[in-house]
Amino acid sequence: MTAASPAASGAPAVFTVGSTMRHVIVMTATGSVGLMAIFVVDLISLYWVSKLGEEALKAAVGYASQILFLAMAANIGMTIAISATTSRALGEGDRTVARRLAASGLAIATILAAAISVALFVFRDPILAGGLHAEGRAAEVASGFLAISLPANVFMMLGMGYSGVLRAAGDARRAMFVTLAGGVVTAFTDPLLIFGLGLGVYGAAWATVISRLVFFGVGLYGAVGVHGLVGRFDWAATRRDFKAVMTIGLPAMLANLATPVSAIYVVSVLSNLGVFAVAANTIVDRVIPVLFGVIFALTGSIGPILGQNLGAGLAGRVRRAVTDAFALAVGYALAAWALLALAAPLVVSAFDARGPSAEVVLFYCHFGVCAWVFVTCLFVANTVFNNLGFPFLSMAFNWGRATLGTIPFVTLGARWGGAQGAMLGIAAGAALFGLTGVAVAYWATSRVARSMKSV
Repeated sequence: MTAASPAASGAPAVFTVGSTMRHVIVMTATGSVGLMAIFVVDLISLYWVSKLGEEALKAAVGYASQILFLAMAANIGMTIAISATTSRALGEGDRTVARRLAASGLAIATILAAAISVALFVFRDPILAGGLHAEGRAAEVASGFLAISLPANVFMMLGMGYSGVLRAAGDARRAMFVTLAGGVVTAFTDPLLIFGLGLGVYGAAWATVISRLVFFGVGLYGAVGVHGLVGRFDWAATRRDFKAVMTIGLPAMLANLATPVSAIYVVSVLSNLGVFAVAANTIVDRVIPVLFGVIFALTGSIGPILGQNLGAGLAGRVRRAVTDAFALAVGYALAAWALLALAAPLVVSAFDARGPSAEVVLFYCHFGVCAWVFVTCLFVANTVFNNLGFPFLSMAFNWGRATLGTIPFVTLGARWGGAQGAMLGIAAGAALFGLTGVAVAYWATSRVARSMKSV
């Protein structure tokens, strides 16, 4: 049975009525479940890899993850564009246009995802050696891991795109099922492939492929089978919609690519300090998404809320939603920091971190994680920029943090304090750009409100 659209039934779009804070919390909570499923499975996967007993294997997973993150960042950017354009059309009450834009956005996103996957597959070894300074066994294993997992990125993009369509419609529950289903399947396939079939670290790569196929299948069912919110592919319509989609999609992709580029620079600096530093960073990179999955979900959830209210011309609700998002993000980040500081010994023990590697992990859990108080502010600000018509501000802030907010701070921090100094450098750069991002986000919101009143 196909769910009726609010616009189709004559009722207002779901996010244009009721408490904005309630909408933010509900969308974030349901989104968190699905994302946490992915991140927890990634954490468990690293746990199983750590039981193989080689520090180089943990480093290899870390190297491969940085390159996969490049593809994922582009996917996120296109998902933002699909969700923003579709939700705005639904807010305006035009379901036909929403279906057409969803189909066009998915077609464009698929082509881009395929091109990026091919490029990363072909150049994975030069990136590992030149960009990440990977060498020896760690580089060899990372290359094999990428050869298996990169081709499945197209299915990941489609699954994420369908999830974005579901969020645009306000169906947070089914959007959650897309990622939750993939996470649950991976939880079983990871140990089965790594140990049961004796594939070792490459079993984790094949589990990644399976999860992406599941994302695709569940997303297709929800967006197309249940809601019917994706129109038929029409090449002429896709060409016409290209500008509308990429006006948001291109700067959103470029903005999101700044984060993995920044991470690659950090890993290259840590590589020069030793495999122990890369292994420690790999552990941190798996723990942080689990801890801050709520923030990732928040930034993905408030877009449709802003989009629908913007499309309906409700400036006051747009501003309230922005304030609610910042308040929820900062409050959660402070609580997560406290939790990680308390759990630090358990993190070290669970992943068999030893010696210098354990010292780095402990330091991050107590002090380095403070960066996320400011990173969350920047994430929310970027979502505001993308959905209120200022996507190039998002790109400017992300690349500013990835370059001016990372390179000098991390370089000097590593020179003066090793891996721990590099982590404090990340926090300093995040503070500079995160706080500025909050101020500019409110400026953008006020400007949109004034333009609404003048119409």
